[in-house]
Amino acid sequence: MNPLKAYPREVQVFLAASLINATGSALMWPLISMFVFDELGRSMADAGLVILIQSVGGIVGQLIGGSYYHRIGVKRLIVGALALNALCLFLLPAVRVSWPLFLVTMGLVGLFNAVSMPAIQAFVGFRFADRRAELFNVIYVANNIGVALGTALSGFLADLSYNLSFVANGVSSVLFAVFFLAYLRRVDDNRMGQAAGRAGWKRERGADRAGSGGTERDEMPAADRQETTVGSAGTWALLANIRLYLLLAIGGLLLQVGNSIWNTGVSPFIISSGMEKKAYGFLWTLNGILIFAAQPLTSLLRRYAVRTVTAQMTASSLFYLAGYGCILLWQSYPGMVAGMVLATIGEMLIAPAVPAYLSESGGRHAPFYIGLTGGIGSAGRVFGPYIMGSLFDGGGLPPVAWLAVATAGLSVVFYAAHARLQQASSLLPAAGVEK
Repeated sequence: MNPLKAYPREVQVFLAASLINATGSALMWPLISMFVFDELGRSMADAGLVILIQSVGGIVGQLIGGSYYHRIGVKRLIVGALALNALCLFLLPAVRVSWPLFLVTMGLVGLFNAVSMPAIQAFVGFRFADRRAELFNVIYVANNIGVALGTALSGFLADLSYNLSFVANGVSSVLFAVFFLAYLRRVDDNRMGQAAGRAGWKRERGADRAGSGGTERDEMPAADRQETTVGSAGTWALLANIRLYLLLAIGGLLLQVGNSIWNTGVSPFIISSGMEKKAYGFLWTLNGILIFAAQPLTSLLRRYAVRTVTAQMTASSLFYLAGYGCILLWQSYPGMVAGMVLATIGEMLIAPAVPAYLSESGGRHAPFYIGLTGGIGSAGRVFGPYIMGSLFDGGGLPPVAWLAVATAGLSVVFYAAHARLQQASSLLPAAGVEK
C-alpha cells in the first residue's frame, strides 16, 4: 500500500516538487567548502568566510520571508525568491573568476533561497492546519530523499565539474518556481470560486446581520477569517513575546554552530587525510538514507519517550551532543560515520518540531516567528564556519570537535529551559505524530 494515498493529490504533487528541488540543492551545498578549498585553492578560513556571507544573506532572507508574507503576498514572495535564486546560481560559474563578486553572489544565493523557506512553511501550516504537524514531517522526509539522491551524485559531479552542480541546482530552483506559480494560481482560482459561493451565502444572511448588529466578518467561517487576517500587531509587540521564541531560537543557533563541523572540520579532514571526495559525499548520503529508513525509530521515540514538541527539541540536542562526542573521541572516519548517525537522529527530531510548534503557538503571526527563529538560528551559520575554519587551520580537527561538543551541550540547556517555560505549549503532541 502506498502511504502517500492517505494525502490529497495536491500534497502528493507538492512532495514531488519538493523532492526535485531538494535534489538540486543537495548537488551543491555540501561542496561549497570543497570548491573554495580545492578548486579555488583558498584556505579553510576563506571557505568559512563564503559560508558566513551566504548565511548572513540567509538571516536577512528568513526575516524578509516571515515579515512580508502578508504584505507582499505568498505568490510573489515564493515564486520571485525562487526565480532570483536560480538566476544567481546560473551566474556562479561566470563570477568565480572574481573573488569579491563570487562572495556577493553567494550572499544573494543565501538571501533568495532563505526568503522562500519561512513562506513555504507558513503556507503549509495555514493551508493544512488540521494536519500540519504530520505534514511537516512528511515534507521533511521527502526533502531528504532528495538530499540522499543529490548528495549521492554530488561527489561524482565534483570530480567532473563543480560548475555543473551550480547549474543543476539552478535548474531545480526554476522548476520549483514554475510549480509554485501554477499551484498558487490554482489555489487562487479555487478561492475565487469559494468567494462567489460565500457571496450568495452572505446575501441570504444579510437580513440576519442587519437585525443582530453583527458584521460581515463576524459571519465568515473561521478558516476564511484566518485567510483574510493580516498581522496587525506591531513588530516590537511581536518581538516582546520572547517567552515564545527566544530560548528556542538560541538553542537552534548553538546547534547551527556545532553543525558547521561537517563543512569546516570533517570536509577538510577527509581531503587532508588523502581520502576520496566520495567519502564525504557518502556521509551525506547516509544522512539522507537514515532520514527515510529510521522513521520507525523516531516514531517510537516520539510515541513513548518524547511525547511533546518541547521534549522532542531537548532530545534532539542530546543526540547531536552524542554525535559530536563520537567525532571528538575517535577522530577517524568510523567516528564520523557514528557521529553522522546520531546527529541525523537529532535532526529528524527537531526539523519538523520547530515549524509545528511555531505554527500552533504563533497563530496568525506564525510566518513572522518562523522567519525570526530561523534568522536567529542562521546566525550560527554566520560565525560558526568561520571560527571552525580558523580553528582547523590552526589545530586540525580536535579544537573544531571540542567547539561542536560545547555548543551542543549548551543547546541542551536552552531547549530544556524553553520546555519549562512553555507549560501549555509543551502539551502539544510531538511533531510527526498524527493527532
